[in-house]
Amino acid sequence: MANSNAEYIQHHLQNLTYGKIDGVWRFAQTAEETQQMGFWAIHVDTMAMSLLMGFVFLYLFRRVAKMANSGVPTGLQGFVEVVVEFVQNMVRDTFYGRNPLIAPLALTIFTWILLMNSLKWIPVDVIPGIADALGVPAFKYVPTADPNATFGMSIGVFLLIIFYSIKVKGFGGFSKELAFTPFNHWSLIPFNLFLEILGLLTKPFSLALRLFGNMYAGEVVFILIALLPFWVQWTLYGPWAIFHILVIPLQAFIFMVLSIVYLSAAHESH
Repeated sequence: MANSNAEYIQHHLQNLTYGKIDGVWRFAQTAEETQQMGFWAIHVDTMAMSLLMGFVFLYLFRRVAKMANSGVPTGLQGFVEVVVEFVQNMVRDTFYGRNPLIAPLALTIFTWILLMNSLKWIPVDVIPGIADALGVPAFKYVPTADPNATFGMSIGVFLLIIFYSIKVKGFGGFSKELAFTPFNHWSLIPFNLFLEILGLLTKPFSLALRLFGNMYAGEVVFILIALLPFWVQWTLYGPWAIFHILVIPLQAFIFMVLSIVYLSAAHESH
């Protein structure tokens, strides 16, 4: 039973990976083959579900934008208006520069992560079971439980931080900020650089690992619950799913707010 439980957990935590093994590009059939593929392997399930949730986001918001009316709004229109107003107010209160990109970026980050996180409410055996029936060796369907997805988003935000830091302050101003903060003396430049570069590099790590850690831990708990007898599963699955009503939007909110704060700091010129 222990071996079957271990295989069950490993199967549900394994990504559908496409990469090169012995010079041949193919899908990995086992976790060992996944490790052999190395850095350039692609997590197909993460890519597919991320893109799917991205298209869902674009479709829903475009549909509401085309069908919006000033009369009695539909439920979907009301939800979209609440989300847009919420993000708009958050950007207005948190971002102190002037950049028309920040509000749409924050809206995209919040809604996209919210949709990807919401996949966690699907029972853990449904999508992997369908994948097994179709002959797919593994399918990990929550993208934010994969560090590749969370680091991809955080690196995108990090590159924007560097871009706007240089654009607003100039390369010289950005370099001086790193060299003379927090101690404004030439003799402490090495110490300042160590602190500032370390702080700069921790931003994408904090964004990615916070989101990944919470989603991965939640997924593991759902999998462990699924190993229990059927009559016990529903007594635990329900409360844990209800708890995720708070966790899922909270993690999307934290990622969005930190992104706004970091980009706001990048627009501050001294």
